[in-house]
Amino acid sequence: MSVIMQPERVLTDEYGAAPSFGTVRPVGSPNLKSVLVAGDAAAIAIGFSLSLWLSGFYGDHSWRSSAVMVVAAVVVGLWAIRWQGLFLARVSAIRLVEITGIARASAAMAGGVLLVDRMLHIGIHVKQTIVAALIVFVCLVISRSTYRSWLAAARTRGEHCRKVVLLGADHEARRLVELFNTHPEQGVRVVGIIGDRSAAASTGLLGIWLGGLSNAEQLIEQVDASGVVVLPSGLSAERLNELIRTLHARQIHIHMATGISGIDSRRLRSVPLAHEPLLYIEAVSLGRMQYVVKRVFDVVLAGIALILASPVLIACAIAIKAHDRGPVFFRQQRVGQNGEHFGLIKFRTMSVDAEKQLARLAAENERKGPLFKMIDDPRVTRVGRFLRESSFDELPQLINVLKGQMSLVGPRPALPAEVASFSAALRNRESVLPGITGLWQVEARDNPSFEAYRRLDLFYVENWSITLDLLIIIGTLEQFASRMIGVVRPSKVDTTQPLGELTAIVDAVR
Repeated sequence: MSVIMQPERVLTDEYGAAPSFGTVRPVGSPNLKSVLVAGDAAAIAIGFSLSLWLSGFYGDHSWRSSAVMVVAAVVVGLWAIRWQGLFLARVSAIRLVEITGIARASAAMAGGVLLVDRMLHIGIHVKQTIVAALIVFVCLVISRSTYRSWLAAARTRGEHCRKVVLLGADHEARRLVELFNTHPEQGVRVVGIIGDRSAAASTGLLGIWLGGLSNAEQLIEQVDASGVVVLPSGLSAERLNELIRTLHARQIHIHMATGISGIDSRRLRSVPLAHEPLLYIEAVSLGRMQYVVKRVFDVVLAGIALILASPVLIACAIAIKAHDRGPVFFRQQRVGQNGEHFGLIKFRTMSVDAEKQLARLAAENERKGPLFKMIDDPRVTRVGRFLRESSFDELPQLINVLKGQMSLVGPRPALPAEVASFSAALRNRESVLPGITGLWQVEARDNPSFEAYRRLDLFYVENWSITLDLLIIIGTLEQFASRMIGVVRPSKVDTTQPLGELTAIVDAVR
């Protein structure tokens, strides 16, 4: 039986349901916020129950007391998650921001549970609540990761998407169209642009052009869009203020694009001057101490990780050697900081003659741009496939970190042949040490678009900090846990034709 699609305007900013724009979803599909809340509640209940069991609380108290504490943890935990805005998509759209909020919510849950205990005199200890906060944090991260992966996969199939119109037709409109298409997991579907026809033609957007700005309200209503994105040069100040009031009266959400890219939103401040809203952009402030702390952080954590992972390293080496008797390690020249070459160390995951086969497989590249990737690369061995899926093949790079050639966090080191085709702007990624993991790996590892790779690497270079590094490491561990438990991955996205589907949608409306 076919699924009937009906537009459903939702004016709340619920995570996954309608982050600022509304949503389109199949009749009978679950309310996404309900699914998210249920997942969070289950994660808190499981995590808190597990902590009580590990600490021996169940043996010292009745089942009623235990049940009361679990219920209290769930109620307080959900309140804390809501307090952190984690049911709002504008807060949870970025994984690193979401993880920060989960950490704060878990700490608040522990404090709230202690308060309930003191009121009811049940007898839970501070140490038990600290352990509970840590376990609940892990459970929430896994639960949210599962939800995010499922929703991203659904959105790449066109489900649970939001319909928006861009007000403006210049090159910024083109950039935003390609940005939304590069990241379909965000669920934003551009159903048309409104602006100057000649500008739309010059930027290649004529296929999704709806009309001029003079009758924007009617055009937005015709395509049943629930939100608009206003470009900086899209329309005059007088027309903008008129539209804002008219569209709000019609319950249409409005976002203002800034035209700024590569700037962390945390560096933007709203500065009202004479009751006029302005944005202040804070400058990057990284002192020498930040670099010193980063190096100490790298050495200490890499050393500890090598010691803890030594059994895994030995097992991987034995498995590789036993499979085809070839070398255990694979050394490859990569471009590091300041353009200097170094030998990157990995566990060998491909056949011994993999480099010679690359030219033959070049036509099968599934990435757009100079980077090569095949999901079903025939050069990968059976052992190598497991090592890649688990990321165990990256562990030897901890040696590169100790040698000062790499950092734990940074842009991935590129091949010299890849760097040769990089633009001058992208070469700025060489101003910092390359990393074992990075922002691109956490936010867009499965995204085949080279633009996502370029944009996220340059964002990290300009906005890195010790705090951001810590969040990226946590995000990497979350992804590792997700892969190990078999979380659903987003399906492959074709980003080579950014306007084809949008043109078809607009033609259908016309």
